[in-house]
Amino acid sequence: MNKVQLAAYTVITMLAFSGNSLLCRMALKETSIDAASYTSIRLLSGAAMLWILMRWQHKAPLKLGTWHSAAALFVYAIALSFSYRSINAGAGALMLFGAVQLTMILAGFISGERMSALQSLGFVAALAGLVILVSPSVEAPSIVDSILMLASGIAWGVYSLFGRTQSDPIAATGGNFLRAALLSILMSICTLPWLQLDTRGICYAVLSGAVTSGIGYVLWYRVLRHMSAITASTIQLSSPLITTFGGVMLLGEAFTRNLLIASLLILGGIRLVLRYGK
Repeated sequence: MNKVQLAAYTVITMLAFSGNSLLCRMALKETSIDAASYTSIRLLSGAAMLWILMRWQHKAPLKLGTWHSAAALFVYAIALSFSYRSINAGAGALMLFGAVQLTMILAGFISGERMSALQSLGFVAALAGLVILVSPSVEAPSIVDSILMLASGIAWGVYSLFGRTQSDPIAATGGNFLRAALLSILMSICTLPWLQLDTRGICYAVLSGAVTSGIGYVLWYRVLRHMSAITASTIQLSSPLITTFGGVMLLGEAFTRNLLIASLLILGGIRLVLRYGK
């Protein structure tokens, strides 16, 4: 893969990751679809797309992946959907991304890794940014939805930690999506009394599952082969910013002072941790 192709795939992947947040927020804000149905359709669509890709590569869909990874993936998806009922796209993406990275940083600390003074400063700054996002103010989301978004980020961080040792991450992701889709079907059966479907909301869920999740993850794993972990982690800093500006342009969300300060603290703090790590 040459540099132009690598750059193109990277940009497409970051747009896909941001698209997950934007599509979810658009569906829950602008259509009548319920959060449980959105999650089920998204996971089923992602599982279908990955199943097709794996069959095309002559791989067994359920050979790789684990139920504990699937459970973490399911928690991430369902918590994300329910939290985006009230949280703006940009603020939600910052909470999600911050919680993911901080979870992985804490896991490293627990396993024996230690941070330098600059890394510790960055970690505290990122935590402060998250506190600003969820602190009471005119534009602050509810405490419940904030907790759900942070739980979604923690679940995705745990899912990422589970997947670090996979020899074939694309096949493992496909297996995990298939298992998570089964969990989502059980959830949808339990939430039938609150079922609300909407044609546009269904389209958003299918796009999120099949395109920005399924194809997006495949492209990302292809990109990862050609860059270091630090470079990959740093590039992901662009995703919440893309989501924020996408929310302003597509959903008419306001770019508030608190959001600006939180963005600088979270993204700058995580950048310090990544930049000065081993």
